[in-house]
Amino acid sequence: MAAAVRAGCAHRGFISVTRRGSHSSTALKPQYDVIVIGAGHNGLIASAYLQKGGLKTAVLERRHVLGGAAVSEEIIPGFHFSRASYLLSLLRPHIYQDLELKKHGLKVYMRDPYSFTPMLEDGVRGRPPRSLTLGADLAKTQQEIGKFSEKDAKVYPDFLSYLERLACAIHPLLDAPPIDIPGLTQGSLRKKISALRSLKPLVKSGLKLGKNIPDFYELVTAPVMKVLNRWFESEPLRATLATDSVIGANTSPNNPGSGYVLLHHVMGELEKEKGAWGYVEGGMGGVSESIARSARSLGADLFTNRDVKQVLIGQDGSAKGIVLTDGTEVHSKVVLSNATPYITFKQLTPQDALPEAFITAVDQIDYTSPVTKINVAVDKLPNFLAAPNSADGKPGPHHQCSIHLNCESMEVLEEAYREGQQGYPSSRPMIEMTIPSVLDPTLAPPGCHVVSLFIQFTPYLLEGRRAWTDEDRERFADTVFDWVEHYAPGFKKAIVGKDILTPPDLERVFGLTGGNIFHGSMSLDQLYLARPLPSVADYRSPVKGLYLCGSGSHPGGGVMGAAGWNSALKVLADFKRL
Repeated sequence: MAAAVRAGCAHRGFISVTRRGSHSSTALKPQYDVIVIGAGHNGLIASAYLQKGGLKTAVLERRHVLGGAAVSEEIIPGFHFSRASYLLSLLRPHIYQDLELKKHGLKVYMRDPYSFTPMLEDGVRGRPPRSLTLGADLAKTQQEIGKFSEKDAKVYPDFLSYLERLACAIHPLLDAPPIDIPGLTQGSLRKKISALRSLKPLVKSGLKLGKNIPDFYELVTAPVMKVLNRWFESEPLRATLATDSVIGANTSPNNPGSGYVLLHHVMGELEKEKGAWGYVEGGMGGVSESIARSARSLGADLFTNRDVKQVLIGQDGSAKGIVLTDGTEVHSKVVLSNATPYITFKQLTPQDALPEAFITAVDQIDYTSPVTKINVAVDKLPNFLAAPNSADGKPGPHHQCSIHLNCESMEVLEEAYREGQQGYPSSRPMIEMTIPSVLDPTLAPPGCHVVSLFIQFTPYLLEGRRAWTDEDRERFADTVFDWVEHYAPGFKKAIVGKDILTPPDLERVFGLTGGNIFHGSMSLDQLYLARPLPSVADYRSPVKGLYLCGSGSHPGGGVMGAAGWNSALKVLADFKRL
């Protein structure tokens, strides 16, 4: 029977989501007002707003599909994966509304419950092992937490309110460039008065925080362990919450700054529900495609399979367009780069156009990544010991969650981090498992599922600073699958196919320098006024007419779109002066 299902899974005539609307029928023109390098979601958003502002804009994407890391790809026949990013929450609501993304096809599946942490333990008196499930129903969530600590159950609502207050207070900072320090400190009185407007978002945030400013300062600077220990006593709850403080980041709950990473992951909203994360129909490519349709409807030209080799620099030292790898030149008055700062300034920009001190500073940007993403096709639903499948085989509430494996205690997370820092992929890795096909039937054949495994901690280079080999990848994937098997026996036999993306693979496929999903570490020295460097925090580069618009700039990573929006506004303001 399994073999028959596998055959069905592998050969059903499903249409690949990656191809829908990815190609433009418009010919590439020799001249534009603006060229955007890279069709990640920020580049697409920037193109939409620039076109809306009256500037003829083209987006040039190296790969065959639009979306950067927010893409859907049919890697295994019949199975459609959110190949890199896999959940939606952080996309700024005003962008969602301005670009009419729902009208342009964006559909989201809300998850409730949203978090499931099974334990590895022997059940008592024949019962299943315990687990912790968190969801929107506060009474049920408190009941779940009460299995481990009545005290924690009681204070949990206060903790949620505490996080929401802090997260909401910094929203004004997300939707505007950082403070204009040069404008405030240099130039004429008129320029200084104009630059005072850049203080408005900071003042708004300060007023919203009010008496909570000390709490905010502590959370963004302290190890999250310190904060969680003050609130809670139960290990499963602390460790589950701590996963959001390290996910995607090369840090541990014991490291200063991990509290900010937690805040970054709870500052979003979905369908007006604060802090919620959901699945996009058709995979994360559905987000990018809806933005692309909106941009096209406004008149932007979007192209795939156009690999930019270099930014063209005019005799006056300003950006004049780009040259493709096939030698084609396309001229423009402005160039936006959605690539990482490293690729933008070390590979795409002629080095003699940049100050030597700036190039040195670019070399110091931290791109360390701890992440491996494994996409798995299975021919049956995982069956967890802590929450056995029903007789009819239908998904349970826990299957729609972010499923946290090897997250029973802070010490397990800390040990996984320590191994990664020594050049060894964690022997007991932190795993965030999602099964979006339980809510979205477009992703897999009937009875089959797509499984996303987001894993930490894996180094970019292995012990002895050697590169990953195929054998290393397979060995680590086997380690991950073995751990999933501990929680859900039978998982390994259900695997139909897999796609393993270690940090070097994420770099190679998606252009993520160092494999870093945020286009650069979200550490305290690379945020706000210092993202990615103090000299380019306002999206302008040292080359006139060349701007950053990707996640490497403020306010950072995640499918948020704020960097694209902010950079587009900066270009529109500057364009009036050109």
